[in-house]
Amino acid sequence: MRPLNRLSIVIGVAALASGCATAGGPPRPEPFPRPGGPAPPVATAPPVAAPPTVAPPAAAPPVAPPLAPPARTLAGDLVQTALAFQGTPYRFGGTNPSGFDCSGLVLYVFDQHGIAMPRLTAQQFEVGDPVDLADVEPGDLVFFSTVGAGPSHVGIAVGNGQFVHAPSSRGWVRTERLDGSYWRQRFLGAKRIAEGR
Repeated sequence: MRPLNRLSIVIGVAALASGCATAGGPPRPEPFPRPGGPAPPVATAPPVAAPPTVAPPAAAPPVAPPLAPPARTLAGDLVQTALAFQGTPYRFGGTNPSGFDCSGLVLYVFDQHGIAMPRLTAQQFEVGDPVDLADVEPGDLVFFSTVGAGPSHVGIAVGNGQFVHAPSSRGWVRTERLDGSYWRQRFLGAKRIAEGR
């Protein structure tokens, strides 16, 4: 080979070698650690950002407990049951919603609340504790003498000076006032039957 050709090849190889280095060339592998040499850089993962701090929810304003329904009483339940039969026809000897007489209404209403009562007005007058007219409360029985001496008519006090009963006059269950002239003159007494008022 001629010396010129050799020189051309050497220059060409050198140019190629320097061209690759300045142009970046293919990536070089990471250097292996050499004994006594500097340690290669250690790749680390980028730091993980802490989750954003969330403020705790504001405390809800205190909620008032729901109001308890008014306490139910046996006397109140008796009155509600009796009043539900207003307009029911009077029927002599009647003891059910198809028709009531006065003691039949009392018998039926009290029976609906588990209280056994005798059938007749005079017998019902013998049950319970006596109550003065001024102390009559809803659910008490009120008795009248309408035929001869002794109790012959009964009703159930409903409050506000009224009572519900099944009179034969006008022929249906209704409320009337205890201080009405007819009833006031014939009032015989009152009895408290319902316990646990």
